[in-house]
Amino acid sequence: MNLQQLRYVVATAEHRTMTDAARSLYIAQPALSRAIRDLERELGMTLFARSGRGVVVTPEGRKVVTLAREALGAVSQIAALAAGPSNAGAELRIASTTALQAGLSRFLVPKYNEEHPAVRVTPVPCDGREGVVNAIREQRAELGLTELPVPPDLVGHPLERQEMVLIAAADWNLPNPVPLTRLHGMKLILPPAGTPRRRELDQLLAGLGVIPAAAPEPDERVGWVGAVRSGQAALLGHRGLSEQAMRAGLAIRPLDPPIRRVIAIVHARRRLSTAAQDFLAIVERGSAA
Repeated sequence: MNLQQLRYVVATAEHRTMTDAARSLYIAQPALSRAIRDLERELGMTLFARSGRGVVVTPEGRKVVTLAREALGAVSQIAALAAGPSNAGAELRIASTTALQAGLSRFLVPKYNEEHPAVRVTPVPCDGREGVVNAIREQRAELGLTELPVPPDLVGHPLERQEMVLIAAADWNLPNPVPLTRLHGMKLILPPAGTPRRRELDQLLAGLGVIPAAAPEPDERVGWVGAVRSGQAALLGHRGLSEQAMRAGLAIRPLDPPIRRVIAIVHARRRLSTAAQDFLAIVERGSAA
């Protein structure tokens, strides 16, 4: 038995389907099923019973789930003991997706450093939400900035709601707003194939019944303005790109129905360092304003 198996048990109990639990853990569903079966064989008991398309927790399973939650909480508290009570000379590592890194460096970190100049904030760049989740789980970062939802072993503190827009050349003469059906078959600048960002976007669009045509894109969106301006492709992005797009003379169109995402500060379910607690306090003050 290991901590990973305990996380799997807790996630399965909370989601009640192997598919949803696997999605929350960012692993394949067959791998989760095998891990649960291996643990049941090791323990000599049945933790979950099938019910329709989902699973239910057995009486023995409920006891294991309770103890698993307690064990994971204890491990988190032990890991947090290394954090001292003082911020003096402390380092706060914050994981962030590439797309959100600019906002973190431009707004949140300066505001935090105004109140806590003794803390060194170190950004941990990650490729997509999956990268942020892994950075926190592996304790390479204490906090993360990404979009919701996140797996159940992490806590999210909503920061802002962002709306996705379509950015295209002005001569494309797109309607305002653009129906989502128009994105089907449209040539869009997409993240490189096989990256977490691409998988997340593909999953989002597939859920909407949209399959765009991919256009080549340099890494980190270098040159996207030129590609869109020349009419090679359009870009599906958040409204934070609107100012740059308008300066370039591009058209910005909302979508119908709108696609919105919630950006949040996330962390593991464990006691946070004083530096991280202070950062969250600033985030929560801003969210309430």
